[in-house]
Amino acid sequence: MTFLTILLALLPGIVWLLFYLQEDRHPEPKRLLALVFLLGMVWAVIAFVAEKLMNPILLGIGGGRLTVFALVVLALVEELAKFAAAYLTVYRSRAFDEPVDAMIYMVVAALGFATVENIGAVHATPEGLTLLGNIFETISFRFVGATLLHVLASALVGFYWAKSIRGFGARSILLRGIVFATILHSFFNYLILSYGNIAYAIIAVVIVGFFMLNDFEKLRTRNI
Repeated sequence: MTFLTILLALLPGIVWLLFYLQEDRHPEPKRLLALVFLLGMVWAVIAFVAEKLMNPILLGIGGGRLTVFALVVLALVEELAKFAAAYLTVYRSRAFDEPVDAMIYMVVAALGFATVENIGAVHATPEGLTLLGNIFETISFRFVGATLLHVLASALVGFYWAKSIRGFGARSILLRGIVFATILHSFFNYLILSYGNIAYAIIAVVIVGFFMLNDFEKLRTRNI
């Protein structure tokens, strides 16, 4: 069952990855994509360790509760971790030669990051509920919700990263993307924690998703 649960936890990331890669007119090197994906997983572990260390401080500030400030800080940590996975791997690579590549590699890093979360979510299922049906339910939730959130937030960073490159490395443009992605991420978590209903959060990310697909199409036809 352990092998099956890990395989199912990988499924959302694989499906989203295939979707984005088939939209790329000039496919990226598979080894580079694999490296970004793996580093996304590594940076997920780093982010989770950092979050665990910060949790007592954030809970102390909020009097034992996760405040909006805490949600923003935690979201920022994860967005920076995904960006680091992509940036440190591909920024000086010759394969990084189109604006759309920034979005592609950010999405791949996000999927590696989300895969670690998916594995953790599946194995966090209570011992008595680890039946196949419950596992599929968990994966379905993460496929539509959390994984899509990571993809869209990172794609947003990738879009502004591409714009910053065209703006001759204007860091303020990239910073704007990280801020917007952090806000989206925080808002998603806030909806879940406040209303306890994933439907509202999914509707929010789906709406953002339509805008991101439009941005993705714009970048496909441009050169850095």
